[in-house]
Amino acid sequence: MRFLVFDIDGTLVDSQNLLVAAQEATFAAHGLPAPSREQVLSAVGLSLAETFRALAGPDGPHAALEATYRVAFPRLLAEPALASPLFAGADALVRDLAGRQDHLLGIATGKSQRGVRRLFDAHGWHRLFASVQTADDAPSKPHPAMLEQAMGEVGALPGETVMIGDSTYDMQMARAAGCRAVGVGWGYCRVDALREAGAQVIVESIEELAAVLAHSDSARALGAAV
Repeated sequence: MRFLVFDIDGTLVDSQNLLVAAQEATFAAHGLPAPSREQVLSAVGLSLAETFRALAGPDGPHAALEATYRVAFPRLLAEPALASPLFAGADALVRDLAGRQDHLLGIATGKSQRGVRRLFDAHGWHRLFASVQTADDAPSKPHPAMLEQAMGEVGALPGETVMIGDSTYDMQMARAAGCRAVGVGWGYCRVDALREAGAQVIVESIEELAAVLAHSDSARALGAAV
């Protein structure tokens, strides 16, 4: 068995416009200058609490910003211009992998459980993932707790577990948990930063990711890199 754990934002879902707009609205509501797009995207993957510590600095009004964001985000979800589509091929990949008897799928994300349920409702994914770990359930990435809890739920060992994500936090979390780490190059983080954070393999397309996960030679190479 292989346990494949996916990040969401920047890995399966292209949510960057929504995330940036939500931060702009949040900071504007408090009369604060909004962080740049680059700054917002660099914090994707963290829990909300850690996101605002990163974006507003150590002395910022973190709790107030978080409360405002929790109101702004669902309001902006309804705007067509801020739609968050799946990356092309993501749905087919997830369904193919979930249908294989020798694979289990999991989620490890900075989203809330409510956000994950919304995604699963939209795409009919509720039965495809054996474990869902969110910012509601564990310390923020890169702490290894999400992966450790996920492995405990399904009975997987670190050597059988692959974390697939687009952020340095995903790669660091995987390494801290003793798992394999696959970085995706289409997300919100530079490829060189993913490599420095511990990615053993970096893929540039959904098709390349599918090939890495499906071919035994690639799987052995990935395992040998741990």
